[in-house]
Amino acid sequence: TKKGMAFLEYAKNVLVQIGKMEALAAEDNASRQYFNLAIPRGSYIANGVTRFVAALDPQKEMDVNIKETNSMDAIAGVSEGTFNLGIVRYQSDYEKYFLDYMEDKNLCQDLIWEFEHLALFSKKHPLAQAPELNREQMEAYVEIVHGDTAVPYLPAQDLRRCERGKEKHRICVYERGSQFDMLTDIPWTYMWVSPIPDALLERYGLVQRRCAGQTARYKDVLIYPREYKFTELDKKFVDQLYASKNEVAFREYR
Repeated sequence: TKKGMAFLEYAKNVLVQIGKMEALAAEDNASRQYFNLAIPRGSYIANGVTRFVAALDPQKEMDVNIKETNSMDAIAGVSEGTFNLGIVRYQSDYEKYFLDYMEDKNLCQDLIWEFEHLALFSKKHPLAQAPELNREQMEAYVEIVHGDTAVPYLPAQDLRRCERGKEKHRICVYERGSQFDMLTDIPWTYMWVSPIPDALLERYGLVQRRCAGQTARYKDVLIYPREYKFTELDKKFVDQLYASKNEVAFREYR
């Protein structure tokens, strides 16, 4: 009902305020390690998060909240105070939409990395040993995609039309565990991804390759509220994030 929707909106605002109060209290508690973050489903980012958490002191109180989600959800979470920091991933062609939207939400953004997608598939994939790849070859196989991609101000049907192009075979997933399981166990699937750490490739028996005709570029940006002051834990996370990015950014991909 309309009354129920109004009630939920008030309840949501109350919870956001409680979260902010808890964060303020945590900053004054030296024995409590408080950190929250919304991130895209990117493996080098997840690798940086894992290293950051592994370096925390297990003898101290720990309150860590990490959410893998789409860019619109990350922006909403940071602007509403659910998360202190977020990472947003978008195609460079849509940058203006995202920058305008983040400006409306009173958020700052720092570029982490601009990259091109690589093709990711099983070592058993029919194209795993191909000397060169192009988009026409890839279109003969089934693409795995994250099914909740959105662009601010752009109607969903327009986004789907821009993203899908000529691809006729797709499987939509919503978290990275499913994508890796499918890529490993279904050798005729593939996915477009940001560069992935070698340890993950070995764990799942995957390879990543450049593909001729893949011209789209993507950006990952760190977002946070204006006037937000980074905590010491925030700074340690950013250090681990860039270290993880650098490990894959300067590698040669064939």
